[in-house]
Amino acid sequence: MHVSRKRSAAVAVAMGVALVASACGSSSKSSSNSGGGTTTSSPSATVAPTLSSFTVDFSAMNQLKSLASQGKGLIGVLLPDTTSSARYETFDRPYLQKAFEAAGLSSSEFKIDNAQGSASTMQTQAEADITNGASVLLIDALDSGSGAAIEASAKAKGVAVIDYDRLVKGGSPDRTYVSFDSVKVGQLIGQGEIDCIAAWNVNKPQLIVMDGDPTDNNATLFAQGYNGVLKPKFDGGAYVKVAEPPGTWTPAVAATTFEQQLTAHPNINAAVTPNDDNANAVIAVLQRQKTPAKTFPTTGQDASLPGLQNILKGYQCGTVYKPVYVEAQSAVSIALYVRAGQKPPASLVNGTTRDTTSNTDVPTSVLTPLWVTTDNMASTVVKDAAVSKTNLCVAALAAACSAAGIK
Repeated sequence: MHVSRKRSAAVAVAMGVALVASACGSSSKSSSNSGGGTTTSSPSATVAPTLSSFTVDFSAMNQLKSLASQGKGLIGVLLPDTTSSARYETFDRPYLQKAFEAAGLSSSEFKIDNAQGSASTMQTQAEADITNGASVLLIDALDSGSGAAIEASAKAKGVAVIDYDRLVKGGSPDRTYVSFDSVKVGQLIGQGEIDCIAAWNVNKPQLIVMDGDPTDNNATLFAQGYNGVLKPKFDGGAYVKVAEPPGTWTPAVAATTFEQQLTAHPNINAAVTPNDDNANAVIAVLQRQKTPAKTFPTTGQDASLPGLQNILKGYQCGTVYKPVYVEAQSAVSIALYVRAGQKPPASLVNGTTRDTTSNTDVPTSVLTPLWVTTDNMASTVVKDAAVSKTNLCVAALAAACSAAGIK
């Protein structure tokens, strides 16, 4: 869950090719989407974009202007919060808005809300969108229970839904899902931990595994990924899993939990942390205890400014970079097809994800994440302007930035 970024055209093209070629994590065979509403053949020669066409300049969205003119009704976007990750307001909102506008929608044809962590607020926002003529809702639910209730209400009122970033388990039967491959995210975190433990010469690794909130399906998939990668290390005795406390996306809770576990198990010398905000909370505890840099590996996700700076400082091994500009363009493109009563093309919906609650395969736009360290920070998040060099390379980090090739 969490902050993302921009990428050059060349990197985006390469990523898109990989996306189409892969059967990622919880996703499987190529599939088409039933979308919601009436499916018809395209009445015009709209050129379907591909995942590889979604570059940082949003130019691919111009191809969908004729499609946008065919659709009717408001597209409502429901974002979850600002506490689990800064990404939603820093990246998702502006990127979604830019995608809508590049496709030719006016400000009266889309609306973006943030529930600020309240499921009841999201429900109210959804109902308001439907009252105001929404034909499609893009939903990044706080949890599957409240998300499924919103989707059932929307379905009953003839409003199509798209799961954005998080799968709503037990959600609307004819929805589409747009997300980065969450199992792959976890695998990158797990492998990043292994690589860092070796690079930092951590002797007899004693790990704490800090999961995300168990009500978030993504957190479950992240854990599936990193636990799968780490299992051989635990089973073979090379690493010891000292603790895996209840998960959370609230950094203050993560900090308290970590401090309690470290007090109870002072032998802990590495942590698997599933996003940058939780990692930052753990690192703050370590720094208060005067733990030296490059001695206690932590991991992250979202390529947030604090996460990237912690990498440069030597307190975080790396972070998972998920270019939200690709996710936003894919989601908006699919929403425009659904709004126009058309089936989104296979160039966008390239896989399926299993909903274990409804026992159905949800048509999915599967996107591929990247692992970012000091080795490729300059060529990924910095090149994509996902983070400002001025903000990243403050005076205290000038030498680290130079060493990482960030100039």
